[in-house]
Amino acid sequence: MTTAALAAPATRRERWAWYLYDFGNSAYASVVLLAVYSAYFQGEVVGGAEGSRMWGLAVGIAMLVVALISPVLGAIADFSGSKKRFLLFFTAMACLFTASLFFAVPGAVAIGMSLFILAEIGYRAAQVFYNGLLPEIAAQGEMGRVSGYGWAIGTAGGVICLLLILPLIMFIGGNMIIRLTLVITAIFFAVSAAPLFLWLRERAQPRPLPEGENYVSVALKQLWKTIRTASQFKDFVIFVIAFLIYNDGIIMALDFAAIIGAVLFGMTQEQLIIFMIIVQITNVAGAFAFGFLVDRIGGKRSLILSLLMMIGVVVWLYFNQTLTGYFLVGAAAGVAMAGAQSVSRTMVAIFAPPGQSAEFYGFFAVAGRTSSFIGPVVYGFVAAEAALWYQAQGQDVALAEQSGQRIAILSIIAFLVLGLIVLSFVNERKARAAAAAQHEITG
Repeated sequence: MTTAALAAPATRRERWAWYLYDFGNSAYASVVLLAVYSAYFQGEVVGGAEGSRMWGLAVGIAMLVVALISPVLGAIADFSGSKKRFLLFFTAMACLFTASLFFAVPGAVAIGMSLFILAEIGYRAAQVFYNGLLPEIAAQGEMGRVSGYGWAIGTAGGVICLLLILPLIMFIGGNMIIRLTLVITAIFFAVSAAPLFLWLRERAQPRPLPEGENYVSVALKQLWKTIRTASQFKDFVIFVIAFLIYNDGIIMALDFAAIIGAVLFGMTQEQLIIFMIIVQITNVAGAFAFGFLVDRIGGKRSLILSLLMMIGVVVWLYFNQTLTGYFLVGAAAGVAMAGAQSVSRTMVAIFAPPGQSAEFYGFFAVAGRTSSFIGPVVYGFVAAEAALWYQAQGQDVALAEQSGQRIAILSIIAFLVLGLIVLSFVNERKARAAAAAQHEITG
C-alpha cells in the first residue's frame, strides 16, 4: 500500500459499507452454521449419528481448503491491489451456494454436503480479504474501534436475520420452509454486502512482482518471513500453540451446538433459532465484560478465566438433562466464548512489538485457519463411532445417538483443558518485556 493511498482517509459511507458487509456475513454464520442448516443436514439430509460425522467432515474439508489457498490468494491480492475483486468472487460464491442449499432435500447427502462445502469455502475465504481492507479504512490507532463496531453490527445482522426467518418456521414450518430460509439468508447476505462493492474504494496500489518471482513464491517467502519473525518470541509461540488447541474446542462447540440441541434435547427449529439469538446477545455482553477485565487483571489471567468458564459450561452441558438447562448453558457459553475469542486477539497485540502488529496478526490468522479443520472432524468421528459402539451394546438407535453425542462432548473438554495447560506456560510479563526490547532495537 502506498503512502498516497494512506493519505486518503475513508469516508463515513465507506466505513458503513464495511460494517454492513459484516452485517450480512454474520447472517450466514447464524443461519447456516449455527441455527438452521447444521441441524437440518444432520437430522434430515443424512439422519442419525452418521449425520454428525458427515457434518464434521464437511466443515473440516472447507476449513482445510481455505487454509491451503488463502496465503497464496492473499499475496496475489496484496501485490495486485485486488482485494475487492477476490472478496466479490468469494462473496458471490458464498451467496450462490447458500441459496443452492434449497436443493438439499432429505436423503440428498452428496448434494447437501457438496453445496455446503462450496458455500463455506466462499464464506471463509471472503473473510480473509474483508479483514484485509480494515487497514485501508482505519488508521493504526482506530483499528480496534472500527473493528469493534464491525463486530457489533455484524452480530446484530445475525440476530435480525434469525428474527426474520423465525415467524416462517414457527407459523408455517416444514422442510420446504427450512430450505427457503437458506435462500432468504443468501439474499440478506448479498444485499448487505453490496454497498461495500459500490461505495468502498480500494486504496492499495498494484505492485510489480520482483524479477524472477511469481505469486506463489512471493506468498511462501512472506509466510516464511512472518514465521521467522514471530518464532523469535518464545512466549508468543507457546500462546499460538495453546490457541490452536483451545480454539478448536470453541469451534467444535459452535459448529455442533444446534445438533447437540436437536439430538439430546429434542429442540425444534424455532427453539434452536431462539437459542442462537440468546447466545449471540450474551456473546456481546461477554466481549464487553472481558474487555474490561483485560485492563484490570491482564490478558493471560482474563483468558484463563474465560477458558475455565468455558470448560465449566461444557461440563455442565455433559451432565445437563433438561431443555431449560440447555438454554442456560447456551447463555453462559456466549459469555465464555466471547471472552476467549476477544481476549485471544488482544493477546496478539500484547505480544507484538510496536510497528510489527500486522506480521503477528498475519501469523496468528494463518495458524488459526490451518488448525481449525481438526476439531470438527474429531467431534463428528467420535459421535458417530461412539453411537455405533452403544448400538452394539444393545441400545436402540435413538438412545445410542444421544450417548454418542455425550461422549463427543468430552472431546470438546479435552481440547479446552489441553489448551489451558499449554497456556499456563506463557509468561505475559516476559512477553511484554520482549516486545518492548525488540522495539528499542528496531526503533
